[in-house]
Amino acid sequence: MAGFLSNLRNVMIVSLLLAVLVMVGFGIHSPGGFDVIFLTASLRWAHVLSGVLWIGLLYYFNFVQIRVMPDIPADLKPAVSKYIAPEALFWFRYAALFTVVFGLALAWMRGYIVQALSFGFASLGSAGYVFGFDKANAQFIFIGVGMWLGLIMFFNVWHMIWPAQKIALGIREGFTPEQKAAAAKKAMIFSRINTLLSLPMLASMAMYQTIFG
Repeated sequence: MAGFLSNLRNVMIVSLLLAVLVMVGFGIHSPGGFDVIFLTASLRWAHVLSGVLWIGLLYYFNFVQIRVMPDIPADLKPAVSKYIAPEALFWFRYAALFTVVFGLALAWMRGYIVQALSFGFASLGSAGYVFGFDKANAQFIFIGVGMWLGLIMFFNVWHMIWPAQKIALGIREGFTPEQKAAAAKKAMIFSRINTLLSLPMLASMAMYQTIFG
């Protein structure tokens, strides 16, 4: 057992197989079988899985790495900057990408993507989308807030944090120590912005699915 658990790849393969087994069980016993509702539920699982990885790594960077780095001896810091941080950033940015892709696909499958992104100002009428606010569409404000906060956080990951980290970590060469320090500060600021936005984003997402979902 110890040999199995020491191999992350094998652990994740078995975990995925067990998850598929559970999902198949849901499909067999759900009223509609393996229908659109089952597909939507599977997509939500993928969205939540990606989101857990994304936000988990965001909190790792802010609660652990950024906070502890100043206390790490200088001779040990290269182990973090050359090995741990690049690997974590790889999973971080692609988890953000898949969270957004699965989330938008989920909103599209449930038929509210336009209403949510327009904060309820676009409603699907008999002649197509009609713009105008209706109190009945107020629920879309809540999920729309969550979606837009997620999109802003995604933009920050790929266009602010990752480019700055490539300079700070030396992945992109040819920069002075001062430029690397400025890039590290920029990455930290935008990472903190994402941390700031994460709790209202999660509140919007989780409470919408419970109250209006």
